Amino acid sequence: MVFGFLSGFDIRISDFASQKYRNPLEWENRLPTLALRGKVNSMETNWAAEHLQTIRTLMERSAIYRRALAPIMIFAGITGVLAAAIGLFFHLDSPRAFGGFWLGTAFVALAGALFIARRQALKDHEPFWSPPTRRVTQALMPPLTAGMCLGFVFVFAGLANAVVLTFIWLLFYGCALHAAGFFMPRGVKLFGWIYIELACGSLLFFALVRPESDLNAHWLMGFFFGVLHLAYGAYLYLTEKGKTAA
Repeated sequence: MVFGFLSGFDIRISDFASQKYRNPLEWENRLPTLALRGKVNSMETNWAAEHLQTIRTLMERSAIYRRALAPIMIFAGITGVLAAAIGLFFHLDSPRAFGGFWLGTAFVALAGALFIARRQALKDHEPFWSPPTRRVTQALMPPLTAGMCLGFVFVFAGLANAVVLTFIWLLFYGCALHAAGFFMPRGVKLFGWIYIELACGSLLFFALVRPESDLNAHWLMGFFFGVLHLAYGAYLYLTEKGKTAA
């Protein structure tokens, strides 16, 4: 009986091999490929599930990010206004002095934003470097890194004046906000578009209408990176306070 069962099993295997793979060695060589395909499909399924969970978490924490964004925007706005006042007072008008000063200001603003975000995460008993935080950071880093590197090149090579460098930074910053807006409240994307449109329009205006501009770039930086941040932070704070009261 056992012999008959094994014989029937061998016949079915041989029939399958003869129908699809004439050469038995071809079937043996095919086994690693089939096994690898199964592992890859399993890895893709796990990756898709993790990605979906991250997106769901980001959507659920939209209100938390909105609440956390208000103090960060206010801090960035205060930093921008103070930096503009310092630059105007000490007459840091040369391209190298202007670029180096505002690059340092950007590092201060970034460090302050990370400190505020970490403090809020500890207050809410949440991990700071969570998967949603990594997604937002990954979206922000390419445009910010490109703008920083281009700023270093312009500062130390003297390729542009301070006004042109200001609008280039505005453009990259707007792209960074727009990219992060896919994982944050909708207003962040719109805020990023404001920077992009202002930067492109201003560059075209100064290139075609007023090639020689006597504007002080510190005024521009103070308005775009100071006043606009304060306005957006106040808007987030007031609207969130209104929702809480309701």
